[in-house]
Amino acid sequence: MAKIAILGFGTVGSGVYEVLCRNAAGVSRRAGEPVEFKYILDPKDFSDHPAAQLFIKNFDAILEDPEVKVVVETIGGTRFAYPYVKACLESGRSVCTSNKEMVATYGAELLALARAHNCAFLFEASVGGGTPIITPMHQCLAANVITEVEGIVNGTTNFMLTKMVRENLGFDEALKIAQELGYAETKDPGDDVDGRDACRKIAILSSLVCGHQIYPQNIPTRGIRDITVDDVAAAEKLGCVIKLIAWMKRGEDGSVAAGVEPCLVPKANQLASVDDVFNAVLVKGDMLGDVVFYGKGAGKLPTASAVLGDVIDSVKHDKTVFSQSWEPAEDNSFIEDWHNFKAPVYFRVEKPENILDIIKNFEKINGIAGQTSFITSEMTLNHAYELKEKLEANGADVVSMIPVLK
Repeated sequence: MAKIAILGFGTVGSGVYEVLCRNAAGVSRRAGEPVEFKYILDPKDFSDHPAAQLFIKNFDAILEDPEVKVVVETIGGTRFAYPYVKACLESGRSVCTSNKEMVATYGAELLALARAHNCAFLFEASVGGGTPIITPMHQCLAANVITEVEGIVNGTTNFMLTKMVRENLGFDEALKIAQELGYAETKDPGDDVDGRDACRKIAILSSLVCGHQIYPQNIPTRGIRDITVDDVAAAEKLGCVIKLIAWMKRGEDGSVAAGVEPCLVPKANQLASVDDVFNAVLVKGDMLGDVVFYGKGAGKLPTASAVLGDVIDSVKHDKTVFSQSWEPAEDNSFIEDWHNFKAPVYFRVEKPENILDIIKNFEKINGIAGQTSFITSEMTLNHAYELKEKLEANGADVVSMIPVLK
């Protein structure tokens, strides 16, 4: 019998408990032996819970119990989760987590600890929630050289942008609805709307692809706070929709570039039809070509199901080290400047009367009075910023500048 412990009994932790209770027979059959909980670590009072006898407040009880083989970490953040996970791996216990911040920040170190102590560190739920992406990239696409990853990896912002398109809502109105439905944090929605959540996820995927740790702080990130109804309308006229895209590109020399930013996505692109809280990741392999992973990116039970999938693998393979692997990055010399990549760029400007000659060769879009929107030919982002400076030097106010996804 495989005994497991849960660290943290919030949304995901309680979801793991619920999924295993509901699907215990199937989980145990796939794991090759019965799987049951031994401990649930949480500082709050759960004396009224049906499984009150499982709750503990002393982490050392888990480390001192030889029956516990697998630990599920769903605390979130790094303050407590990181030292707890590190201690579990050092004791030879496999760890399964949904904690994107911890994996993006300490992934290389924790993977090395798992290898050194002959256990597994698994994190399928850290990027796609309930949608598989880590394992398929690591195992099913192992014979491919992955050259690009593009995806919608934050359900909150995708829900908001869908509302802005369908109901002609502004950013603040869409955010309020997302908060009322529990998709966005009420106090500080910054992780979602400013792109930090998506940044951590593309950092994990980039590290997996290139074999070196790509840290979130080295990924240029811009959220959706500046997107307006006018931008949404202009995108529609261009046959596009606006999506928050997390992307990475791998050069032939092994260099990597990654970023998170709003993009105009042509409606012919597979990502354009991904709406509401759904996520999708498009992966380009040199042998397979394009493959898309699609599904709900968050939610209690979808995320919990992915965590339990890792638990099954950990129990089934026992001490076999089969987890993903990447190395610490000694420097950032292999990270390419994202400004060197080319794309058409959408501009929206106020007071355009003095720049008509500058933009005469670009495709223009009728906008509101006193504004002009246009889309450039393909250019590097460095050239786009030079164009922005030129427009402003001639008296125009550039109020929006968004790349167009190819």
